[in-house]
Amino acid sequence: MASITDPSFSDRFTSAMEEIHKEQLKTYGEIIDMTVELCQAHTQSVKSALDTCLKKCKDDVMLFDTIQTFKTDLLQKNVSLKEKKHAISEMTTEIQQKEMQKDAIIQKMEKLGEDQVRRKELIESQNKANKNRLKNLQKARVVFQEHLGMEIRTIQGKTQLSKGEKLQFVFRNINPSDQDSAYVVTMGIKDDGSYQIVSSDPALECLPVLESRLQETNNLAAFLANVRKEFISQIRS
Repeated sequence: MASITDPSFSDRFTSAMEEIHKEQLKTYGEIIDMTVELCQAHTQSVKSALDTCLKKCKDDVMLFDTIQTFKTDLLQKNVSLKEKKHAISEMTTEIQQKEMQKDAIIQKMEKLGEDQVRRKELIESQNKANKNRLKNLQKARVVFQEHLGMEIRTIQGKTQLSKGEKLQFVFRNINPSDQDSAYVVTMGIKDDGSYQIVSSDPALECLPVLESRLQETNNLAAFLANVRKEFISQIRS
């Protein structure tokens, strides 16, 4: 073993320590370089992660704004849809009411048409009946006026009961002692076309019976003949 007093030992020791120091410095340098590289890599990784996070956050913000916009649009569309449904419901109700009104108008028009047909038939029937009565009147007028001296007058009724145009049949040659003495029966025509006996002068008790018979037979000539007979019978009694 070399003695520490050996002058060369100190040089070798110093040289060995320098080598060790160099090796350590080299190792430290490598460690520092590695640390720097790791720091740089970590920094780059953190920066990349931060950029990614910032981009993700920005995208999330945009996505949130888009979702919020969609929600707002959806809410507005729901409100608009609700209003349209309400408007459609009101329109449907109005259409149904108009359909009901149309059906009611159609029914009323049909009823008016039926009533008009009935009125037309009634008028035609009354006209026909009036024509027949006019013929009977004309026949009765010829018979009684030419052969029995009867006079037919047209008068206007004054009382509420006899209101309207009436006919007076004036009989003469009834009383043998007074041939010019007038015996009168007044009659008219009701709205339904039937005869209506208003009065007789002098009064005949059997006049309602004669009127009823006239309504049944519609034979005016026979009625007037029977009235004349009753007037003659009244004079003789």
